[in-house]
Amino acid sequence: MSIDDNGNDNKIKRREFIKGAGMGAAAVVGGGTINSASAQSSQIPDPYNIPDQWDLEADVVIIGSGPTGLVAANRARDAGASVIVVDANYDVGGHGLMNGGQIHLGGGTAMQKKHGIEDDPDTLFKDLTDWSVVETNGMPDYRYNDRGVQRALADNEASTFDYLVENGVEFVDMAPATAGGHAVGISAPRGHYAIWTKGQSAESPRGGGGTAIYRALEVSARNKGVKFVLNYHMDVIYRERPNAGRVLGIKAHHSPRYLPGESSPMKSFHSKGNVDMSQPEITVKAKKSILVGTGGHTGNLNFRRIFDPRMTEEYQLAGSPFSDQDASGEMASMAIGASLWGVANQVMERNGYFRKRPVIGCQYTYIEWTPKSILFPFVRATGLKVRSFRNLILVNQMGKRFYNELGASWPYGTHHGDIEGYKHGDWRNPMKRPYKPDNWLDAALAPNEGSSAPDYAAGPIWAIFDSEAVKREKWDLSPPSIDPDYFFKADTLEELANKIKNNPYQKVDMPEENLAETVKRFNQIVEFGYDPDFEQPNPRYKFNAPPYYAAWATPVIHDTYAGLRINMDCQVVDMHGEVIQGLYCGGESAGGSSQHGQGRCTTQGYIAGGNLAKEKPWS
Repeated sequence: MSIDDNGNDNKIKRREFIKGAGMGAAAVVGGGTINSASAQSSQIPDPYNIPDQWDLEADVVIIGSGPTGLVAANRARDAGASVIVVDANYDVGGHGLMNGGQIHLGGGTAMQKKHGIEDDPDTLFKDLTDWSVVETNGMPDYRYNDRGVQRALADNEASTFDYLVENGVEFVDMAPATAGGHAVGISAPRGHYAIWTKGQSAESPRGGGGTAIYRALEVSARNKGVKFVLNYHMDVIYRERPNAGRVLGIKAHHSPRYLPGESSPMKSFHSKGNVDMSQPEITVKAKKSILVGTGGHTGNLNFRRIFDPRMTEEYQLAGSPFSDQDASGEMASMAIGASLWGVANQVMERNGYFRKRPVIGCQYTYIEWTPKSILFPFVRATGLKVRSFRNLILVNQMGKRFYNELGASWPYGTHHGDIEGYKHGDWRNPMKRPYKPDNWLDAALAPNEGSSAPDYAAGPIWAIFDSEAVKREKWDLSPPSIDPDYFFKADTLEELANKIKNNPYQKVDMPEENLAETVKRFNQIVEFGYDPDFEQPNPRYKFNAPPYYAAWATPVIHDTYAGLRINMDCQVVDMHGEVIQGLYCGGESAGGSSQHGQGRCTTQGYIAGGNLAKEKPWS
């Protein structure tokens, strides 16, 4: 089947047989994905097996329906190209649906101008490449950015805001602010906030404002004739010759997601424009170009450990179980010669990479889930929102304290107002940024007596508390607040330590005497009035009122800051510095940017979308 320029389905066109031994395909096998919904085929595809016949074809094939993919699909369709979007998920929106609704865009957006905020592309570019700005842990926020990529962002962010509004996104009419902004530049506030009040539902798995952005873009794309192929996971990007020539299309395998106990796959919120396929594998011909918008690699266990070997399996992905970020786009592109880029931004502990969260007692702790979410059968529990970490003792897999429980959640990235008297590139800027060497996360990742070869993983972090703490926090411990595999109760600390071993990520038995000794020591610290071990200020509460509880409090992995090398047009570049013809990338799958969140993703979708349709078609 092909999609014509009006977005209509036509019968399958058999491609002409490509003569000569020079034509080939590059393939990739997925590995280490955390969630089974996007697990890739275990069979290595033949790298030279270009299809004789394609199941689908369009001018532009977009892999991933998140922030980058949806914006690009709209723009390519505006330019007259037929567009197919392929996504492994059951629904459209990707990681964007897990966003809180804040999108940081600068350079003089219409909202900035309306509220008298001075900003322009040159100022934004200087911000995003300023070597002198550091985060609270000393990590340079912008120093390792690709300057060309940042120039392209600076020149296109204001136009991207206009494009979002043109395609139905509604923003709160207020002066842009800083909430939710990380590494978005210091010279001006750039936060724009979408309107969403309906909470969690089938339409909005998280219930955040990201839904308002990406449902609007989805509706716009469907109305324009963009076609969506859902529940198909991309495994292969075909290219003419090994490490040479243009890209030709993709192969994907069927990856339907079922609700527990259900016999039919989950359905997308919208259906207009969905292309229903039934075979185990499909091929999709890209007559002009392909965009990789698969959302990064932090959900792929083995890929993420390229950048930080400490990121072992116990650390869950923020946004799971909806969005996987399994590195499939990066791996398929690397298999045909693409280069990784900007890895310094990933290997250093920047703002959104790894986070301590105030939700405990369940596997997926990035947000507070409610039973209204369509994903709740996968989530299984709402979790317990922590009001004060004074009500907990945080211990490692061996039952020992490792740091002050009040430690910061992460080194916060920079935005407007962080440096008093800020001047671009001023050598004094680092001295003006308060240095807060809070190493809670590093201590949580450190190997301990329970760590073993070959990974010496740190293991889970547990929050230990008693019945009085439950009263202070005003927690309801009845289902579905907690997950029985991630929350344990016992009348004694020794019994509690013995129960913790039932958690699937607790690889060693927690010594009973360790946990009892840890709590005993903390109670002594409360009597002292100070903490000589980890200097928690003014420790207040003893823990000696059974029953005792242990709740999963392990940090989560968040943003991807390294990915494929791209140029200013979002074209993918190979290891020799040459453009791979017809292949584009943006968002968290692309490297060279430190900017957190939706601003860079939507802007690169805008940039790529304007170029995808310009490629010359192949026959």
